[in-house]
Amino acid sequence: MEVHRRLGCGFLEAVYREALAIEFLERDIGFETEHTWPIVYRDITLPLRYRVDFFCFGAVIVEVKAIAELGRLERSQTVNYVRMARAERGLLLNFGGASLQYRRIVSRWRCSALKSPDL
Repeated sequence: MEVHRRLGCGFLEAVYREALAIEFLERDIGFETEHTWPIVYRDITLPLRYRVDFFCFGAVIVEVKAIAELGRLERSQTVNYVRMARAERGLLLNFGGASLQYRRIVSRWRCSALKSPDL
């Protein structure tokens, strides 16, 4: 919220990522920027990797957007990142509107993994 309060809307996504990194450092939030994971399809690791904006505390995916409004596509992307990384949570932040938009994603894989080891 501090980043949006200070910068407002209208900047590119990269500006908000850099400002958010400063806030994370100021608040002692452990993070990695642009952390990558392999993509596995049918037990084959694809040559592509997917990259998240921030991976915080080794458990939380943070995706940054600067668009007019969050939609299903952005939410689905973040859900997939959380699932593929087997992260505990995801946070989708959108700095593109008049006020900060956010969506919190809670991992379901941990609960379902307890029921079926194949997931």
